[in-house]
Amino acid sequence: MKLYPLFADLTGLPVLVVGGGSVAYRKAEALQAAGARVTVGAPKLDERLARDVDDGTLAWRCGSFAPDWLDGMWLVIAATDDRGLNACVAEEAGKRRIFANVVDDAEQSRFHVPAVVDRSPLMVAISTAGAAPALARRVREMLERALDNALGTLVALAQRHRARILQVHADLAARRAFYDWLYEGPVLSRLRRGQPQQAERLLLDALHADKPRARTGSVTLVGAGPGHPGLLTLQALRALNEADVILHDQLVSAEILGMARRDAERFDVGKRCGGRHVPQEQIHRLMLAHAREGRRVVRLKGGDPFVFGRGGEELAFLRHHGIPCHVVPGITAAVACAAFAGIPLTHRDHAQSICLLTAHGKDAVDALDTPALGDARQTLAIYMGIERIGSLTERLLAHGRAADTPVAIIENGTLPQQRVITGTLQALPRLAQLHAVTTPALLIIGEVAAFAQEQSGYDERNGDGAARLATMEAELT
Repeated sequence: MKLYPLFADLTGLPVLVVGGGSVAYRKAEALQAAGARVTVGAPKLDERLARDVDDGTLAWRCGSFAPDWLDGMWLVIAATDDRGLNACVAEEAGKRRIFANVVDDAEQSRFHVPAVVDRSPLMVAISTAGAAPALARRVREMLERALDNALGTLVALAQRHRARILQVHADLAARRAFYDWLYEGPVLSRLRRGQPQQAERLLLDALHADKPRARTGSVTLVGAGPGHPGLLTLQALRALNEADVILHDQLVSAEILGMARRDAERFDVGKRCGGRHVPQEQIHRLMLAHAREGRRVVRLKGGDPFVFGRGGEELAFLRHHGIPCHVVPGITAAVACAAFAGIPLTHRDHAQSICLLTAHGKDAVDALDTPALGDARQTLAIYMGIERIGSLTERLLAHGRAADTPVAIIENGTLPQQRVITGTLQALPRLAQLHAVTTPALLIIGEVAAFAQEQSGYDERNGDGAARLATMEAELT
């Protein structure tokens, strides 16, 4: 069956829904949202339909279906659980040249209700001609992730100024170029940030100039999360698909890079303990140079850009040089890795606060000099602590952390090769040495770390990797 795609304006038009149950309610609700004047016909109604009738937003034909119910209707939906009655409704509608839809019966239907992605006034409809509605639903889910929520506002803005756009850009090619600029340039960017007045001013300025301005370069600081591609945010995915240039950390996974725009230039600018080191000043120069050439640059960073990621320095540098810069937060490693290891960072009985720390840098461990480090009811999540795990352990013990405080080492957190090693604080350096722990690894210190022994279950919850949980107390005694 090959369908003719059609978007119908039902504003103020009478339509009929035959049925009084939950399916009829959903159909009536969608029709009302489109502005139709809806009548439901059934011997009795469920409480939601009855409430709408009482409110006066819905008309009710009480009783069994009769052909004269169709008089004056523009379309009808048969939504009862009686296949024979539904077929009768469709047949009578056909006699009157009224489009009919029979729920879950493609052969009896003259029109189909598609799965919809709503970015009003932008609407995307997906149909399988009734052959596989569940697959249409899955396609809809994909499009919901891919289509920017600000697109509807952009379309409404263009609609509001359509007459002026047509006047200024009478030539079709020029008009297309203007709409390309609306989508690719700063207008959509402003709408994403919730700045509709500034977006409209940019549009009006471009129309007043009689041509769209040249696309200006920009930089987006994007958090890639801890590595699992399923933890990438929708905004991060959209930024990757719009990037001309991607400057990525060494630890950003190949799976995440594979989700980016195929023809984007990619530069590995990562820093890793004991490995190749790209100076921060060089990263600054690369961002600035590409942005000044009018390119959309994504600075893709593991975790969150503003949690031990030097995103604040990069943001300040770009603003100092007048480069438009936006930030897309990412799920930071402490939250994601702990969750994948089954560790609640806070717990009513064990921990009322969290402290995020880094042991990176020669003076980082010495700088950890606060009474909070010894608070047994505070969870410590320590980034980049493996290289100085001995001195780190000594300092925590010196600040009053009990020697038997539970600890967990999470290596390659959220990835298929994730490994969780548990023990006590006093045994922490020996645990890391015995298991040859390498970076990236996160340390969780506090009573909540003991939950890893009971609840760690990467394989069970995610189905794409094996968590290896090693409790080494017996081996170390």
